[in-house]
Amino acid sequence: MTGTLAGAGEGEQPAPALRRAVRGYLDHLTVERGLSANTLASYRRDLDRYLVTLAAAGVSDLAAVGVAQVEAHLARLRAGDDDHPPLAVSSAARAASAVRGLHRFALREGLAGADPSRDVRPPAPPRRLPRALPVEDVVRLLETVGAATATGEQAPLALRDRALLEFLYGTGARISEAVGLAVDDLDTDDGAVLLRGKGGRTRLVPIGGYAVEALRGWLVRGRPGLVAAGRGTPAVFVNARGGALTRQGAWTILRRAAERAGLPVDGPGAVSPHTLRHSYATHLLDGGADVRVVQELLGHASVTTTQVYTLVTVERLREVYATAHPRARG
Repeated sequence: MTGTLAGAGEGEQPAPALRRAVRGYLDHLTVERGLSANTLASYRRDLDRYLVTLAAAGVSDLAAVGVAQVEAHLARLRAGDDDHPPLAVSSAARAASAVRGLHRFALREGLAGADPSRDVRPPAPPRRLPRALPVEDVVRLLETVGAATATGEQAPLALRDRALLEFLYGTGARISEAVGLAVDDLDTDDGAVLLRGKGGRTRLVPIGGYAVEALRGWLVRGRPGLVAAGRGTPAVFVNARGGALTRQGAWTILRRAAERAGLPVDGPGAVSPHTLRHSYATHLLDGGADVRVVQELLGHASVTTTQVYTLVTVERLREVYATAHPRARG
C-alpha cells in the first residue's frame, strides 16, 4: 500500500495514533481515490512534516488539534525554518490540501469530533494573466496556413487548417469545442455556430466574415473528398484519413503555423491551443465590448472568470501610458 512515513527527525517523534491516522488516509487515497504514485509521495512528505509540527507542539492525537496549530503550520511552510526553505505558493497550497484532507478523513472516520482545518484558507496561487497575441501576430499566424481559396493537391488540408484557425480566433471556441463541432451546428448563411461547452452548456456565437469564407471553402472544396475516403463523420474538421480531427491533431496544426509565423512554440509565452481564445477575448475588450457580452461569447459560467481579461487590457493601457505620456516616468 502506502508504506511507512519517514522519520520525524530530531526532537519529539509523532505519536503512534497520528501515524496510524496518516497511514489510513494515504491508504484511502490509494484505494478509493486512485491518486498517482507521484501525488501520493508528495502528500506523504507533506503530512510527515505536519506530524513533526504536531509532535513539537505536544499534540498526540488528531482530536486534540486546534485551528491555531493548523494555521501555524501553514504559515511556517510559507516562511520556512532552519531545516526547510520557504515553499512556493503552489507547493504550500498542495501541502494545505493534504492537511485539510487528513482532517476531513479523521472526522469522517470518527478519529476526531471536529475539523479544525475547515475554515483555514490555503494560500492562493498568483493569478496568471492569459497570453494574448497582438492583432498583427494573429494575422501573420493565419496567413501562414494558406489562403481560403487554395488549390492543388494539398488544397484540402490547407483549406482545413485555415478554416480551423480562423474559426478558433473568430469565435473564441475552446479547442475541444472546435474538434467536437458537427456540420449541423454551423450556419454559414447567418454567420453563427452552436457551441457545446463545459458542463453540457450550449451557446450561440456569431462567426466573422473571414471565418465564414474560410469555412465555406473548406466545406465545399476540401472536406467532401477527405470524408469520402473515410467512414463518414459529422465532424466539421477531419484528418487526412477522413476521421474526426483530434485535439492533438488541432494542436499540431497550430504549432506548425506558429513556427512558420516565427512565433514561440516552447517555453514562456509559447503559442498554445488556448492562445487564440485569449486573443479573441482580449481584442474584443480592447475594441470596447462589454465584459458581460464577452462572458456569454466565451461560455463562462461566472463573469469573474472573464474579468481576468480586463486585467490584461489594463496592463496594456499602462504600457501605452508609460511610453506615451511625457510625465509618466517615475
